[in-house]
This record gives sequence, structure tokens and C-alpha cells, in this order.
Amino acid sequence: MSSSSYKDLLKEKVRLLPDQPGVYQYLDKDGTIIYIGKAKNLKKRVSSYFNKSHDNLKTEILVRKIVSINHIVVDSEQDALLLENNLIKKYKPKYNILLKDDKTYPWICISNEPFPRVFVTRNIVKDGSIYYGPYTSSTMVKALVDLIHRIFKLRNCRLKLTEENINASKFNVCLEYHINNCNGPCVGYYDIESYMNDIQRVKKVLNGNLVEVLEYLKQKMIHFSEELRFEEANDYKQKYDLLDNYKSKSTIVSSKIIDVDVFSVDDDENSGYVNFIKVKNGAIIQSYTIEYRKKLNESLKEILERGILDIRQRLFSVAREIIVPFDVELSYDNTKFIVPQIGDKKKLLDLSARNVKYFKLEKKKSQSLKNPELKTDRLLQVIKKDLQLDSLPRHIECFDNSNIQGHYPVAACVVFKNGKPSKKDYRHFNIKTVEGPNDFASMEEVLFRRYSRLVNEGLSLPDVIIVDGGKGQLSSAVKILKELNIFDKVCVVGLAKRLEEIFYPDDPIPLYLDKKSETLKVIQHLRDEAHRFGITFHRDKRSKGFISSELDQIKGIGPKTKTALFKKFKSVSAIKEASQKELEESIGLAKSRILWDFFHSS
Repeated sequence: MSSSSYKDLLKEKVRLLPDQPGVYQYLDKDGTIIYIGKAKNLKKRVSSYFNKSHDNLKTEILVRKIVSINHIVVDSEQDALLLENNLIKKYKPKYNILLKDDKTYPWICISNEPFPRVFVTRNIVKDGSIYYGPYTSSTMVKALVDLIHRIFKLRNCRLKLTEENINASKFNVCLEYHINNCNGPCVGYYDIESYMNDIQRVKKVLNGNLVEVLEYLKQKMIHFSEELRFEEANDYKQKYDLLDNYKSKSTIVSSKIIDVDVFSVDDDENSGYVNFIKVKNGAIIQSYTIEYRKKLNESLKEILERGILDIRQRLFSVAREIIVPFDVELSYDNTKFIVPQIGDKKKLLDLSARNVKYFKLEKKKSQSLKNPELKTDRLLQVIKKDLQLDSLPRHIECFDNSNIQGHYPVAACVVFKNGKPSKKDYRHFNIKTVEGPNDFASMEEVLFRRYSRLVNEGLSLPDVIIVDGGKGQLSSAVKILKELNIFDKVCVVGLAKRLEEIFYPDDPIPLYLDKKSETLKVIQHLRDEAHRFGITFHRDKRSKGFISSELDQIKGIGPKTKTALFKKFKSVSAIKEASQKELEESIGLAKSRILWDFFHSS
């Protein structure tokens, strides 16, 4: 069948779609489902794909591949959401946003049996047992179960502790009893009523309601203390301290916030991130962030809606209040969405936003550590965009002049490759042809010497040349690059010191980069390195010049004698302070008398 015939069939199907909520499926020529979506109005939503052009290339490609459409009508938008979510998980269509990590999470189970056990599991069995979670940290859930066993001393064995078996004395106490980890229900030391009362307290702890349990432990501690049963009182004090310490580690929000779900969202080029915070009885008891792989450049709103649906379904959340950063097109029975502007709920939303931001940053850092080239290429792409370059600036060179009123003039060239200093390629220059303080002429000499050599030796030229200075230094650079016929092969800019302006040739208006931009930081690093490298060279040359000029005035002291002196004394001041005997030991009697007379004659 021709492509035009397919289009005619699709248009006919779209015209026949009902104005009802439902789920639609797009299929390709092989009959494979490539996209699944939900809609309040099937006809209106599906027709939008075919009645307009799409800015996103991926969406345009998706539409080209559609050869058939299936749809399922449901009673409400909420039913459409749930059905869409289940179908996406089942078929995993190529163009649907998908969870990157779909692993199972640990739960805390209170088993449905006489003398219930409390343990960690990843499998939910519908046998009447009660499950709490899931928890995103296996370390945290194991620590919580350990805390419960230390406080309440519940059993962890798999024995069938029916009343008949216990009365028949079928069991003996084990090591757990002897090391005080269990109260021995298997032999009747821990009666069923007391045990179930403790199980009720465990449920309150797992629900985040710690106040009532803490009060119970406190009263028991006081009771035994008043009866002078100090060992038992101390036992309850230790339990109280354990639970109170656990409570202190929970982030207390507000006693007025009883049961709330908080969601925030962020994204980058390839992924979307949704953070979830669970608040119960005024404390944060859970935090969880998921990552989605983008397929059709989904908006933050689409990512957030998908995250809310997935997380609430996976964590079995039934909170009647959901805090979000902006309005969403979702609805749950007897549930309201809130976009807070001030107060404790706004602080919760800000906390969730920080969590999702840190999660995204950690992902980027992890990727950079695994593959440093990704970070380098991203940085170079940013520099290319900011400086309006035609290619990635993998090789950048920066020049700086140093002199004091024209004395000891030098210049420095520093080289960055792939955004980092390449110190083996740094170069110093002694200014040879310029008299007096003339930065423009000095810049011309250095650039001519540097790039005439690269051209003559057939070496690669830099992608970007930065001269430290404003329009004057830039004009000098342009003049030399044109003389060498390489002006069109490189990008040259001038960096002015005062306001960090970046000047381009033949453009009177400078470029101002954001003070926090990565590009400006790299350029400043280049400039600072060139300045440091040049100043160090200038200082060394100046010091040697001062030393040489003073010793050169002494008739009879030649180069070999000077070398011997500096090898022994290291500096002119040390030579001046040396005794005549020390000088004589180093350079002999005759030369030492000449030096001594020169420095001490008057």
C-alpha cells in the first residue's frame, strides 16, 4: 500500500474516533506499537498529531512511521491514566518516556501468623500479611527493622507457634533468647496478649506515629523506677533513647501536616527527574527520586504527571493531598492538588526541588567520572555557542606581556587543550625588537614569532587566540595574522580587564558574558595563567639582571668566578655578608681580596 493510501486510512480513522476519554496506540508498518498515549478527548488529541507541523524532530519522525491507530474508550480520565501506565509498562513503546530504573524495592512485612514476625522482603505475598514501604534504601530499612527488634524483642524464627504446640512444650529457647534478643514466646515466656500489644506499637512506629510509643516506654520506665526495679527501668530507658534518637533523625515538618505527598521535577537534554517526599504525622518518612529517558522532548509538565502516577502506584500512596510546583492535568478521587506559595508546605516543595536538583547533579558527576570526554565535549559545546564559533575550540592560546617601564620586557603564551591547561606547550618570549614600554609592538613581535614558526614547520594552528587587552592589542594581533595569511583560519578575540569585555575584530560592540558562565571562567583561567606564567618569568629575569649588573661592575670577577660564588652563597646579599676567609675558600686569595675591597672599601 502506498504512503498516500496509509494517510487516507489514518485520516478516516481519526474522523471516526469518539469524543470520549481513552487510550490510543500508534502502530508502525510491522504492527509494532511505537507510542501509547491518554486523552480526555480521543478525537481532539489524536487529530492534533496530524493537523499541524511539529517543532520537535522526533515527533515528526514518529508521525511519519504511524500506519495504524488503535484506541480504547474508558469511563474517566483517571482510568485512562492508569490504563496508559499499565500498557506502557507492558509494551515499552519506542517513543514513550520510560523509567530508567524499574527495580523492586524492599518492604517491611508483619506476617499473618500467631506471634507475627517483622522482617524485610522484596516480594509481596497476598496472605493477609501487612506491608510497609517500599523503602528506597535497603540500608535504612534494615536499620529500622533492627531498631524494632532491639526495642520490642520480637521473634525472628519460622517456628509454628500455635497455642497447642506451645502448651505441648514442642520447642526450646534458642540462642536469641540467651543473648536477650527475644523474650521466648516459643516456651510461653512472652504471652500472646503482650506480644500483640508490642506489634501494635511496631505498626505505630512504621506509620510515623512515635509520640504514643515514646510515652508508653517513658511511663514503663517511671513505673519500674518507682518500684525500685532499676534493672528493668534501665532496660526501658535504653529502648526510649533508641526510639527518641530515631525520631531526632527524622525531619520534623509541622504537626499540622498529617499525610501529604510532595512532588517536584527537573530535566536536562536527555532525561527527566521527579522527586517524591512522603510526610506523615509531621515528619518526613520517605524520599525518592526517579529518572526518565526522554523520547519526544517531553515537557516538565508531562514528566511530572508521569512521575506522580508511577510513584503513587509503585509506593501504594493514598494521601489525599498532593503538593506540586505547578498545576497538572491529573485527578484522583477525594484528592486535591496544591501549589503552595508560602508557609510550611512551600518549604516542603523547596526541599523536594533541592533533592531533585542534587540528584541530577550527582548523575552528571557520575557520568563525568565514568566518561570524562562527555564533560569535556559539553564544556566545549558551551564555549562554541557563547563565542559564536564554527567548530569546537579544542586548542586555545592566550598571550600576555610583562615589563616595568620598558625594562626586561617579556611575554607569555599559555595553551589550553580540551578546556584544560597543557603546560608542556606553554612558551616564554624575550622581547628583542621593541624599545621602551610598547605593548602593541611587543604583541606584534610575539605573535609573529609564534605563528610564523607554526606555519613554517607545518604545525596545527589554535582554534581560538586570546590576547590580554582591549582593542589596541586585538588590532596588533589581527595585523600579524593577516600578514601570515592565517586570519581566516583562526578566531582571535581581545579580553579587556576592567569589565571582562570580549572584543571581536571589526566589531565596536564588545560581548559581555554572564559572570557565572562556564565560558567566562575558562577565559579568565587562561588570562590568569598567562599573567602568572609571564610575571614569574619577568621576575626571574629581573632578579638575574640585578644580580648580574652588580657583580659585572667588579673588574677581575669573570663568569666562572660568579658561578662559583652563586653555587656557594646562592645570592649577592649572602656574598656581601660572607667573611674574607669564606670568600678565599671559595674563589681563592686574589679574587676574594678584590670582592672584599669592592663591598667594604668605604
